[in-house]
Amino acid sequence: MSSSSRKPPSGTTAKQQSSASSAPATTPPRARALLGHVMRVADSLHTIRGRIATSTGAVPTVMAYPGYGSTSWVRVLARVVLMRTSGDSTAGTVRGWRAFMSVPVRSSTVEVELDGVTHLVQADAGGLVDVVLDCSLTPGWHTITLRSAGAAPAHARIQIVDPDARFGIVSDIDDTVMVTALPRPLLALWNTLVLSERARTPTPGMAVMLDRVMAQNPGAPILYLSTGAWNVAPALARFLARNLYPDGVLLLTDWGPTRQHWFRSGPQHKLGNLARLAKEFPDVKWLLIGDDGQHDPAIYAEFARTHPQQTAAIAIRQLSPSEALLAGGHAHEDTAAFEHGDVPWVSAPDGAGLAEQLTELGLL
Repeated sequence: MSSSSRKPPSGTTAKQQSSASSAPATTPPRARALLGHVMRVADSLHTIRGRIATSTGAVPTVMAYPGYGSTSWVRVLARVVLMRTSGDSTAGTVRGWRAFMSVPVRSSTVEVELDGVTHLVQADAGGLVDVVLDCSLTPGWHTITLRSAGAAPAHARIQIVDPDARFGIVSDIDDTVMVTALPRPLLALWNTLVLSERARTPTPGMAVMLDRVMAQNPGAPILYLSTGAWNVAPALARFLARNLYPDGVLLLTDWGPTRQHWFRSGPQHKLGNLARLAKEFPDVKWLLIGDDGQHDPAIYAEFARTHPQQTAAIAIRQLSPSEALLAGGHAHEDTAAFEHGDVPWVSAPDGAGLAEQLTELGLL
């Protein structure tokens, strides 16, 4: 195996990662008992929803997502759900609130046809498949096939990172490449459950900036890391493609409580995936792109402190006063939490401003 990539532990699911990283680690006994009761109720509701979905014509469907890997391993991402659909589910045409009505098929067996070999893997309790499989593939994009009992075959594109790659991009989505004002509850609900991705607004100049960076670094991996739910992955993928963002891999999370914690930690989801990428590609330096309306500055600064040799630069989009108001204010770089050492830090309100500063750094 090339020194530029290392195979991560196999069999780890995104839900297991999220559960393990959610805080706090110690839950009071009464809270644990109440959480256990809530989860038992949730299990019963899940069973009822499954029966209703099946009786109304829903069938098992594999929602296949883009993945990534090296020439010797790949990370495969997918969900198995009950959904009223037909044909190849790769396109993910289900929109708006209907995406949240799908019922996960728990612990289902999925066949992954990869590099001429069929692997049997198991979805987790949320229907999510997030596994690492051995392969022998050349750098570039490849297509794999996923099958599950009763479901039509689904196809996913997998980016194999060149062993010689030394640069990559990790970008947030909400308020970074797409203007959403997500924290405002009613608007977030409308955007997520009702509004078509055709009506979402791309951040000015960001697609052009990312395209220029990718042109400067052919074959570089780009991962869109967000705390959004996997339910909206098809809509996000359509939005990115429609607005000419570079092809990349979505790294999303799941909603709801786990059997250990009431809430999943968005920052820990991002930090966990960044740390994973650092281990998987130790020779790659990452350009980290986010916005100053949530936790991105602190998350990226922490990564820069712990992985300075793997951080090319941090680029933060500055929200406008109205956007910041909706997002709960700006994250100001004036505390120890934002200490990033010698890693370059640039900020601007749009992609053009970030591109200008990245050019001065020699990254464009």
